[in-house]
Amino acid sequence: MSSFNTLKPSASEPLQQQIAAEQAIAHQAGIGFDIWRRLAYTAPVEPLPKGLDAWWHGTTGRIKHLQRGAARLIGFANQVCQAGASYKEMNDARLRESIAQSHALVRLGRASDADILQSFAQIREAAKRTLGMEPYPVQLAAGRGLTQRRFIELATGEGKTLVGSLPAVIAGWRGRGCHVLTVNDYLAHRDAEIIKPLYEYCGLTVASVVEEMEPQARQQAYAADITYCTNKSVTADYLRDRLSLGRITGLTDALLAKYVLAEGQQPFRGLIMRSLESAIVDEADSILIDEAVTPLIISMESPDAERLASFAVAAELAAELSEGEHFRINRTHREIDFTQKGRQALARHCEGMEGYWQGARLREELVNQALCARHLFLRDQQYIIDEGKVVIVDESTGRLMPDRSWRAGLHQAVEAKEQLDVTAPKDTLARISFQRFFRGYRNLSGMSGTGWEARHELWQNYKLITTPLPTHRPCIRKQLAERIYAAADEKYKALIGHLHEVHNTGRPVLVGTRSVESSEHVSRMLAAMNLPHQVLNAVRHEEEAQIVSQAGREGMITVATNMAGRGTDIKLARGVADLGGLHVISAERNDSPRIDRQLFGRAGRQGDPGSAISFVSFEDQLIRRYATKLVTRFCKPSTPFESKAFKRSQRRAEHLGVQMRKQVMRMDEHLDEQLGFAGREH
Repeated sequence: MSSFNTLKPSASEPLQQQIAAEQAIAHQAGIGFDIWRRLAYTAPVEPLPKGLDAWWHGTTGRIKHLQRGAARLIGFANQVCQAGASYKEMNDARLRESIAQSHALVRLGRASDADILQSFAQIREAAKRTLGMEPYPVQLAAGRGLTQRRFIELATGEGKTLVGSLPAVIAGWRGRGCHVLTVNDYLAHRDAEIIKPLYEYCGLTVASVVEEMEPQARQQAYAADITYCTNKSVTADYLRDRLSLGRITGLTDALLAKYVLAEGQQPFRGLIMRSLESAIVDEADSILIDEAVTPLIISMESPDAERLASFAVAAELAAELSEGEHFRINRTHREIDFTQKGRQALARHCEGMEGYWQGARLREELVNQALCARHLFLRDQQYIIDEGKVVIVDESTGRLMPDRSWRAGLHQAVEAKEQLDVTAPKDTLARISFQRFFRGYRNLSGMSGTGWEARHELWQNYKLITTPLPTHRPCIRKQLAERIYAAADEKYKALIGHLHEVHNTGRPVLVGTRSVESSEHVSRMLAAMNLPHQVLNAVRHEEEAQIVSQAGREGMITVATNMAGRGTDIKLARGVADLGGLHVISAERNDSPRIDRQLFGRAGRQGDPGSAISFVSFEDQLIRRYATKLVTRFCKPSTPFESKAFKRSQRRAEHLGVQMRKQVMRMDEHLDEQLGFAGREH
C-alpha cells in the first residue's frame, strides 16, 4: 500500500514530474485522476476561532481593512494597460502562442507577479478581439483583486460578468477546475455563453450546470476548466457525492475500498464533481451572507399516515387558541411560546385523542408549528401558492424556491393552514451550511455592488478582505431625503403621488418592494390611476429578463420585489438620460442597509444621471419586527428621532442575522464532531 502514497508538490520536485507520477499511480489504482486529486488533497475545514483567538482574528481583519488595497489594484491595472500596447500589434497566431506560454507557466506553478501582469494584458487583448469588450482599468483592478482572496465591491453596471472572466482564465490555466457561481440558472447559462469565445481563445473549456441536467451531463460540465453554476446546484452536487462516498473521506479509504469492495460497489466511480479548488462568486453578499441563514439539506420522504393527518388537526387546534392568553409571539426571532394557560387549554382539547396527541411534548410541538404557520409565515410574503403547492419565496431576492421546503414540519403546517394536500415529511440524509461549504475552497473570492457593511463577517467566516473600488465614471445619482409616515396607507398614498409627478416628466421609475403582497398593492393603486406598468415578483417571474430590459425606457414604470442579487442591470434607452435618468423608489427599508444600497444602485449606473428616494412608515415590517416597544409607542414622524429608529432597527436585524448564521455553522460543527460527516472532505 505504501506505493500509493502521494505527497503535495514541493519546491524540490518539479510540479510536472509530481503530476505525471500521480497520474501513473492513479491509473495503476484504477481511479480517475480528478477523483484521485480530490481524495488525495483533503483538509478539514477549520472551526471558527473562539475566545482570544477570535479577538485576534477580528483585530487582524480590521487592520487589513484599514489597508484597503484599492490603490495597489488600480496601479496594477494601469501597468496592465501599458503592457497591453505590445499585444495590440500581434496577429492572432502570435497572440495565441504568447497566451499558450502564460498558460504553461501558470499550469506548472511558475508564474511570478510580473507573469500574471502580462497574462492580464494578454487576456485583455483577447477579450477585445473575441467579445468586442476591452476591460477598463477598474475592471482589471477588480479582476486582480479576485485572484487575491478578496471580496470586491464594484458598483452596479460596472460589468461584473467580464470582470469574473479575468481571474477565471488564470484559475482555469491551473488545470484543477474553477467554479464561477451566480444566483440562478439563467445567469449561469447566459454568462457562460457570453464569455465562451474568450475562454476558447485562451485554450480553455467552459460549461454551465443548470437544474434539469442529468448526472452524466453534470459530471461533464464539472470536468470543464471553468464551470458556471449556482450556489445551490454546486452545494447539492457536493452533498450527493458525499452520500455516494459514505465513510470514504480520503485517498486511503478509497484505495481500501478499491480492493475490499466488489466491482459494482466502487462508490467513487459515480462522483459528479472534482475537488473544490477555485470559486469566483458573483452577487457574493447575496450568496455568502443573505442565503446562508438556511443550510442546504438533501432529504427523502418519510410517509406516515398518522403524522400527515396530525397537521390538519394541529391547524384546527391552533385556530382555537388566542394570542396573549394562550401563547406569546416573538416576532423578532419568529418564535411562539405557550403560556401555562395555553398548555392547559391544549391538554383539554386533546382529551380522548390518541397517538401523537397523548404526549404533551409532541402535541405542543405540532400546535406550535401550526401557530407559527398561522401568525408568522404569511401568504405572498414568505410563500405563494402555485398550482396547489406552497412555494417558498426568497426574502432577500424575491425569487421562488420551488426545490426548497421548511424543516421540522413547518412546511406541512403551512400546507394544512392553506387547506392543501399535505406532503409527506422528509428525513434528512445530508446537510451542510453554505458558509461551511464555501470555506472548503482553496481559493475563494467574490464581488458585488455592496459588501462593506458586512466586511467583518466576510473576514470572520471566509477570510475575505473587502475592497471597495471606485466607479469607472463618477456617480452623479441624487439621493433624496427619506420620507417618513405614521401609517402604511399614508405612505403608499404619498408614494403614488410622488411617482405620478416623476412619471409625468417621462423618466422611467423603478419601485422596489419587500414582498409580493406589497408589489401587488402598489400595482393595484397604479391600475386605479390608469398608469401602465410592469410587475416583477415571485408570482410574475417568467419574463424577468424581458421586464428588466424594458425598465429603462421612457415613461416605463416597473414594480419589483427585492432587486438585490438579481444580477441584471437596467440600461437607459436613448434620450432617457436627458430627462434625468432612472428614478428609484424604495417602498420600505430592508433588514440591511446593504440591500437598500443595491436597490438605489440601479440608478446612476456607469455615470448615468438618476435619483433615488425611500418612503417608510411605522407600520413597516422592519419596525414591527425589530423596533423596541418604546419606539413603536412614542416615536412618530413629528419627532426628531424617527430616522434613527429605522437605523437602529436595521442594526438589530443585521445582528440577529449574524447570530442565526453563526448558529447554523455551530450546528454543522456539532454534526461534524458527532458524525464525522458534514463538510469534512474537501
